[in-house]
Amino acid sequence: MNVSKQNIDALNAIVKIEITAADYQEKVEKVLTNYRQKANIPGFRKGHVPMSFVKKQYGKSAMIEEVNKLLQENLNQFLIDEKLDILGNPLPKEPDQFSWDDADFSFEFELGLAPKFDIDLKPKKAITQYVVKADDKMVAQELQSMQERYGKLKMLAVADEHSNLTGTFVNQEKEIEKKVTFKVSKISGESNLKLVLGAKVGTIISFNTKGLFTDNHDLMHLLGVSHDEAHDLAIDVNFTIEEITQTELAELNQEFFDKIFGEGQVTSEKEFKAKLAEDIEKQFEQQTNQQLLNAVTESLIEHTKFDLPAEFLIKWIAVSGEKPMTLEEAKIEYDKSEKGLRYQLIESKLIKDNNLGVNLEEVKAFAKVFIKMQMAQYGQTNPEEKQLEAIADR
Repeated sequence: MNVSKQNIDALNAIVKIEITAADYQEKVEKVLTNYRQKANIPGFRKGHVPMSFVKKQYGKSAMIEEVNKLLQENLNQFLIDEKLDILGNPLPKEPDQFSWDDADFSFEFELGLAPKFDIDLKPKKAITQYVVKADDKMVAQELQSMQERYGKLKMLAVADEHSNLTGTFVNQEKEIEKKVTFKVSKISGESNLKLVLGAKVGTIISFNTKGLFTDNHDLMHLLGVSHDEAHDLAIDVNFTIEEITQTELAELNQEFFDKIFGEGQVTSEKEFKAKLAEDIEKQFEQQTNQQLLNAVTESLIEHTKFDLPAEFLIKWIAVSGEKPMTLEEAKIEYDKSEKGLRYQLIESKLIKDNNLGVNLEEVKAFAKVFIKMQMAQYGQTNPEEKQLEAIADR
């Protein structure tokens, strides 16, 4: 057997694998002998099937299977031994002449090679890192939300502008029948508010959904419609009031402070608001960090110049998916994924050149910070360490 490589250019190469009968004959004989001993063929006792019969019936298929095994094993080993950094997978090249009736075989594979390049980490222009500061309005809104969350509900006989309404929206044509709870303050438009203010339990109110709420996105979860439908939805719905409540805000006392941040962590309204502002800013860190990563990524891609084996990659995309594509379709997919591939190559080089890596403890620590931020968005601002550990361990 002989395996060789011919470089076409810096980004493309051909690997040639030549297999002779001596490379596979012994393996084929072993396969056929094993089959002869185990085969149950009508007219022959088990283990006494003539080898000539076995070879005639199964010799070629056994030979093809063993040649393909040799081919794959030696191609993979060659790529490892030569330390070839390839893109995609090797593509078999169509031979001018080929027959499985021959004894010796020659196979060729096209390779797309990863480009060699340098990375200049000094940005050509400044990259802005944003820091969100929680202002008084943001703190006040979050504080009120928490006071409502930990407050008490009282039942009302008549709806007013501070009420919460629980009831069912119905529209038979759109097959809408959804029980929900929402604040009266979310309703938009004077005419809609007039229908609600003073209403009692059992009242059926007819609304048109166009401009019903201050935020059209509320229609998504209140009516159970899609995002696209919510923006232009203009249908009549009936809303039956089943419950009218009002939230009495939780008092700003030590009991409330302890529920939110843990016992004794804050002892005054001033400390509470400062801690709340700190938590709000931490929640925004994920978004600002993502924005910074996006900006750095774009800068690296823009200023790190290298060529790709585009023609090879388009051919590889055309045949590598579940459904074959035309070259024109593959070209469209390549254009969509080219920027991602460039960043992947840049990222891999940065990791390799700087010996970067993370261990399990670092992953868990990051996961716990992320989990804590997510829980804070739902009012759980003081989870226990063992709770964070249990979730992170999943």
